[in-house]
Amino acid sequence: MKPPISPLHTWLIICLAVFTTSARAASLGQFDGHEDIGAPKLAGSATCNAVSQEYSISAGGFNMWANRDEFHFLWKRMKGDFILQTRVEFIGKGVDSHRKLGWMVRGGLDADSPYADGTTHGDGLTSLQFRRTKGAITEQVRSTVTSPDFIQLERRGSDYIFSAARFGETLATCQTNLALGDEVFAGLFLCSHNSNVVEKAVFRDVRIIRPAAANFVPYRDYIGSHLEVLEVATGRRELIHSSAQPFEAPNWTTDGRALIYNSSGRDANYRGRLHRFDLATRQATLINTDFAIRNNNDHVLSFDGRMLAISHHSTNHGGRSAVFTVPVTGGTPRLITPLTPSYLHGWSPDAKWLVYTGGRNDEYDIYKRAADGSGDEMKLTDFKGLDDGPEFTPDGKFIYFNSVRSGTMQLWRMKPDGTEPEQITKDEFNNWFPHISPDGKWIAFLSFSKDISPSDHPYYKQVMLRLIPIEGGTPKVIAYVYGGQGTINVPSWSPDSKKLAFVSNSDMK
Repeated sequence: MKPPISPLHTWLIICLAVFTTSARAASLGQFDGHEDIGAPKLAGSATCNAVSQEYSISAGGFNMWANRDEFHFLWKRMKGDFILQTRVEFIGKGVDSHRKLGWMVRGGLDADSPYADGTTHGDGLTSLQFRRTKGAITEQVRSTVTSPDFIQLERRGSDYIFSAARFGETLATCQTNLALGDEVFAGLFLCSHNSNVVEKAVFRDVRIIRPAAANFVPYRDYIGSHLEVLEVATGRRELIHSSAQPFEAPNWTTDGRALIYNSSGRDANYRGRLHRFDLATRQATLINTDFAIRNNNDHVLSFDGRMLAISHHSTNHGGRSAVFTVPVTGGTPRLITPLTPSYLHGWSPDAKWLVYTGGRNDEYDIYKRAADGSGDEMKLTDFKGLDDGPEFTPDGKFIYFNSVRSGTMQLWRMKPDGTEPEQITKDEFNNWFPHISPDGKWIAFLSFSKDISPSDHPYYKQVMLRLIPIEGGTPKVIAYVYGGQGTINVPSWSPDSKKLAFVSNSDMK
């Protein structure tokens, strides 16, 4: 099978030229074209940077309001539902406080075309603006957020949903309903709000997402995957690999050179294999796991990086998940858990123990067993409802996990023998998979909204990656992601504790 083209290679091919023109230009990055709308007095322009994966726009224009607009527009023709995400920044202090930037979905490229946009102004005003019909007067719904640096505009049928946040905070949302037609022009815009001035802005972490169809069937229907690397301190994201064949759950190898992930989806020749993705060459190679070719997203490296523990759906166990160990370089896996289903989640720092979630008599609790398979498994939790995601701290003093025992799914910790359980998070979200940074200072985890069943962690939802100090505190959002199941099921920290690897999703058909 021909390997998929790396997103970085695509950026390099498309972004070699810099376009600066007031007329319609060729495609740019992810977009089909860019141009001035409404014939502003001063021409605008747009560029993309293949290395930083950023777009820059310069624009004039007297306004975007009333019954006609002037601005520069970087657009893509789109149909159906979609989600548009970006980090935004005005460059410089600006001249007019009402300069504005954001996402726009437009029915046409005329100055008076109907549209919906999610915009933030130079003075911090943030709103969902819209013109219902050609030449009509613009309306708006104001957001409760001021001066956000993350904005998202979603189309769901004829609903347009605008979400915004300052980095670290949760999203505030407003919406409207209007008919713009099935095929629209969707993209980034900038307006100086002063016909004698050109303003500039930068758009980072631009994601154009095509969500799963409303009638998709979980674990039967799949969409594509993006492999991303997140700089934890700043929230900057780098998209390093994409494939229409879905994959999940990247581990970062202890030498910092590669990521290990599992393939998924319906293709029997692809599903359940483990791959090593080299960060220097951006190429993926299969890891030889012999008979274990039905692996799920619960693979974990030992702290010394020498061994890989996996959850393989073994035909010898009725297709249920069992835990095995195998050298990280590949080999014949060794069975650790004869009782199934068992879903691996962590090693002890001394590599003597494995911790996993076990389903026994239709109740799911946390167990540990010697990593060489000797002795009996030891039950560490005994509460009604799901306990999941156990992971040792680097010093071996605690096991962190997630549990529904408090109603919603929340993060907990306990001693390695299961004693002294203590709740860590207490909020409205359903929090999964606590991953401890190698320096032992931080916990990264995945948060689903409160409308998701606490015991479920489904595919293809709008989720958040959040961060909390190991000693506790208020969680901080570090990424707004379309993903869920498979995004960050396994320990995904870089060895220096500065970055996280994760998977986001989009339909690439």
